[in-house]
Amino acid sequence: MKVLLLQDVYKLGHAGDIKKVADGYGRNYLIPQGYAVLATASAIKQVDSIKKQADSIRSQLNSEMQSLSEKIENSWIAFPCKAGETGKLYGSITSQMIADAISAKVGTTVDKRQIDVQPIRTLGEHKVSVRLTVDIVPSFNVIVHREGEKPVVEETAEA
Repeated sequence: MKVLLLQDVYKLGHAGDIKKVADGYGRNYLIPQGYAVLATASAIKQVDSIKKQADSIRSQLNSEMQSLSEKIENSWIAFPCKAGETGKLYGSITSQMIADAISAKVGTTVDKRQIDVQPIRTLGEHKVSVRLTVDIVPSFNVIVHREGEKPVVEETAEA
């Protein structure tokens, strides 16, 4: 099925792109959510206007998110946890916990669906990315350490 994207879709494309997708993905998700329409002849005529409108919205959103991206890029978060002898955690650090911590640190709400990480289940330093927009994806360090110990932070990281 060929669809015309009306909005930017993560890992698929930008608004105004014509993409070939699975029938179920287009019929059950993209079209009902308003992210795309079927790529008919009349819809294809609107590609230029959709791209212009999307570019202006994208540039405005990117400029707003750039300062937030710089705050996130230079930060780190430490989580004290109980862990076994081998460094495996009793439990895990979830994307919700990371989203809450980064929201408190930068002062803006970050949704757990914007965090690109599997649950963290080991001690150490882990690199985590945050999808602010399709184009801006800053990353930061999550340091998981044993309770009662001080986290080991690189000299380049800022508190």
